[in-house]
Amino acid sequence: MTTLEYWELASYVVTVFGLPFALGIFMFEQRKERQNEDDEIYQKLSDEYAEFSILLLNNADLQLVTKYVPDDQLTDDQRERKSIIFEILIALFERAFILVYEDDMDARTKRHWSSWEDYIHFWLKRADFRRSLDILLEGEDPDFQRYMRSLLTTGTAS
Repeated sequence: MTTLEYWELASYVVTVFGLPFALGIFMFEQRKERQNEDDEIYQKLSDEYAEFSILLLNNADLQLVTKYVPDDQLTDDQRERKSIIFEILIALFERAFILVYEDDMDARTKRHWSSWEDYIHFWLKRADFRRSLDILLEGEDPDFQRYMRSLLTTGTAS
């Protein structure tokens, strides 16, 4: 076998085996990187909800987590704080929706979204939050608006 034939054979081996192997590794690394990015997004959103929980704790007099207090039993300041907290919450839900939600989710994405869906369902059980939704959803992402309104019409909010 001549040197030229040896190099020709080596190029065939690289083409047949090496190139597909390299492409496979590249695709695997790309998928792994995408998963890491998704995990990072999910972690940042989770951190934001944790910060929101601290906001709730700092405003415990509104009793937004434990029970419903009618607006007429709240002071003007308390009603204002509750309104702002609901605005922050809907912005957080919209961000999570835009970054995580997909119509056709794989198992990993579905698992990430399900915790946000649990948060949304928790808050939609509150009559005062449901009543505020029309105002809160003004100017928000149209797909997010449709999603939230669909939860109300399908009865999953109560």
